[in-house]
Amino acid sequence: MSGDLYDTRWLVVLRHAKSAWPDVPDVKRPLGKRGHRDAPKAGVWLRDHGRAPDQVLCSPARRTRETWQLAATRLAASPPVTYDRRVYGADTTLLLRAIADCPEWATTLLLIGHCPGVQDLTLYLAGDDSDEGALERVRTKFPTSGIAVLAVPTGWTGLASGVGRLTEFAVPRG
Repeated sequence: MSGDLYDTRWLVVLRHAKSAWPDVPDVKRPLGKRGHRDAPKAGVWLRDHGRAPDQVLCSPARRTRETWQLAATRLAASPPVTYDRRVYGADTTLLLRAIADCPEWATTLLLIGHCPGVQDLTLYLAGDDSDEGALERVRTKFPTSGIAVLAVPTGWTGLASGVGRLTEFAVPRG
């Protein structure tokens, strides 16, 4: 990975917490009981591991918005949030485009989205120097409330295959 410690940015990828399955369109599905327990724990994890974001990029789906709202209650700051339609149901290419539009001043960007997009993006960005245990867990499954942390040596517009270093993968549960 090029660049020194001071050039490093952090892309934190969070899959929404567990949703309910009422008879509503997919985009309007709310969090389920477990999701309401787990989402605040994701916020605790972000805070306790020094990964509180400067900027949030979130799918506009109800379950992702609710995940952020509950996680945010456990953070000391209130970063700006962009609800971007491109993140809902997105593949890696669309996610990269949405990330590229984020402000360059943000050194820690939290992306809240859906599978398989968040899993595919994490695997696409993870380079050879990634934590092998974390990488294997992401390959196996990216469960609800899963959090992947990638160190990237470039601005948000320069993300490419293998440029990141997956440093952590956690699944906080309530």
